[in-house]
Amino acid sequence: MRIAKRAAVLSPSLTLALTAKAKAMKADGKDVLSFGAGEPDFDTPDFIKEVAIEDIRKGVTKYTPVRGTPDLLKAIVEILAKDYGLVYTPQEIIVSLGGKHSLFNLMYAIVDDGDEVIIPSPYWLTYPEQVKACGGKPVVVDCPPEAGFKITPEQLRSAITDRTVAFVLNSPGNPTGAVYTAEELDALGAVLEKYPHVAIISDDLYQKLVYPPATFASLPVVVPSLKARTFVVNGLSKAYSMTGWRLGWMAGPKEVISVVNNLQGQSTSNPVSFTQRAAATALRSDHAFLDPWLEQFAKRRQLIVEGLNALPGVKLDPAPEGAFYAFPDVSATYGKSYNGRKIEGSMSFAEVLLEEGNVSVVPGIAFGEDRCVRLSYATSEDVITNGLKRIADFLAKLG
Repeated sequence: MRIAKRAAVLSPSLTLALTAKAKAMKADGKDVLSFGAGEPDFDTPDFIKEVAIEDIRKGVTKYTPVRGTPDLLKAIVEILAKDYGLVYTPQEIIVSLGGKHSLFNLMYAIVDDGDEVIIPSPYWLTYPEQVKACGGKPVVVDCPPEAGFKITPEQLRSAITDRTVAFVLNSPGNPTGAVYTAEELDALGAVLEKYPHVAIISDDLYQKLVYPPATFASLPVVVPSLKARTFVVNGLSKAYSMTGWRLGWMAGPKEVISVVNNLQGQSTSNPVSFTQRAAATALRSDHAFLDPWLEQFAKRRQLIVEGLNALPGVKLDPAPEGAFYAFPDVSATYGKSYNGRKIEGSMSFAEVLLEEGNVSVVPGIAFGEDRCVRLSYATSEDVITNGLKRIADFLAKLG
């Protein structure tokens, strides 16, 4: 049967594929330590769960408005005012089935065949795939470790053409943990101000997961003139440990949000009904649950940064400033072998490490940087400590 071109060009998710492989090995009785999952290992706070349970019991299981309930939209308006100091109306907000869904809807709404979207690399692997799915062209800009994994104003200026429709900015970033400073955003904003045809997509899913002295900054806050063409995407998955709840949102110009509303109405319809009051409750909370989580993340971050930099042939510079990922350079091992299996890049490094060392990491090639691999430290200190020991043993046997 013929497959549509827009679907045939998509690549499978390497993160999901390797995670599935690691789970299969565990099911077979192998003691696999995983650094692959991009989700917190903490449980959703009970006070959030109780609201959803109560709504299920009360029969809140019917359709809601496509863009979300009025109360949830109001709660998002409130959190954007509180966290960003930005004023939005409910008509400028739409709730979707997770941040990934919000991003896809936006790409579908603004990207036509041949349109270009600028994506700094390393990138979250979904960005270019979504652009391709909409018939667009991902314009990938290399931002190596030596540049702090960040795009420069000069690189941005050089990448913009008449076909550019959007620029994607993810800070704190997946897979690197890089966090743009207000000064860096101001310099990028000065470039973007000169190109009014370019929309800005600000993926802020890791907004609350930042480690001092780094601080979160947002482009439309730093450069207010850009708010009118910036789409702020956020959600509950990361900071609230609600990955499986599938609830995210987008704030932006209401004429585009209206188009996204039409699209969502003809595809998935509304977000899940009984998650919405729980989401509003989470957003309106004092977020006290985050303090111990961030304290544990910070300890794990220090443990994995020090541990990786102590390994021969591994270099983690710069260290992550946000999110819960480390993205070390392991290219010094390329060309070496383990039990006759040659390591030729990040993919084979990850495969051999999983199959021979029982440690799961994600190859950097999935994120546009083949020199590196991604390790999530959203796991216990025991897993981190023992996983680093296994990686050290693995590296010691390379020849």
